[in-house]
Formats: sequence, C-alpha cells, structure tokens
Amino acid sequence: MKKLELTTKENVFLLVSSFYDKIRKDETLGPIFNGIITDWDHHLQHLTNFWSNQLFIERGTYKGNPIAVHNKVDNYTNNTINEMHFGIWLNYWLETLDELFEGDNVNIAKNRARNMGSNIHIHIFSARQNTSS
Repeated sequence: MKKLELTTKENVFLLVSSFYDKIRKDETLGPIFNGIITDWDHHLQHLTNFWSNQLFIERGTYKGNPIAVHNKVDNYTNNTINEMHFGIWLNYWLETLDELFEGDNVNIAKNRARNMGSNIHIHIFSARQNTSS
C-alpha cells in the first residue's frame, strides 16, 4: 500500500481511528480505554480535531483539557498509570504513523506525541502528590 501524506483532516481521522483500533485490542491499554470511553465515534472525532490542531491542518476545532482528562483516567485506574502505559501508547502511535504515512507531518506528529506523553506523565504524578498532601 502506498503511504499517504498526513495533510488532510481525513488522513488524520485515518491515523486516529487506526491507532485506536490497536489501543482497544491491547491487553494493557484496552481495558482502560474501553472502560472509560462510551461513545467511540465522538472520541475519534474529538481526537481527530485535536491532532488536526496539533499538525496545523485545522486550527480552533479542538476544545478540551488533556491534562484534566488524563488525571481523571489516572483516578479511574486507582493511580496506576505509569511510564509503561505511556510507552505502549507511544509505540502504537509511532507504528501507525510509519505504517500509513510519510512526509514532514509524520515527524511533527511523532515529536508532538513524545512531548505530550512526557508532559501528561509529569502532570499526572504532580496531581497525585497534590492530592496526597
């Protein structure tokens, strides 16, 4: 299959939906995501808007607070989210990008995901310390 350029919102949707197909089947991440997300169509569209915004394809369509959402996910898992979860998430993201896409936006999407994972990871642990004090 010829790889696509990651330059349209439709291609971002393909990335997001292909990525979450893998996440939902994963033995570690699947139960978390499937336990929290009840409307997958909405979630996929929401994350398509987020990543379109991140890749400068479409500005202003994402409204949300990823830090607050991931703190709730950590609470849902009884504060068990750790670097392994972020590693699995990132590996699926990189794999999906490499399978389907080529071009400059692939590298941007990889770098943004790495930075985002680190940032969210730090905020989760910071939120835990603030609630246990």
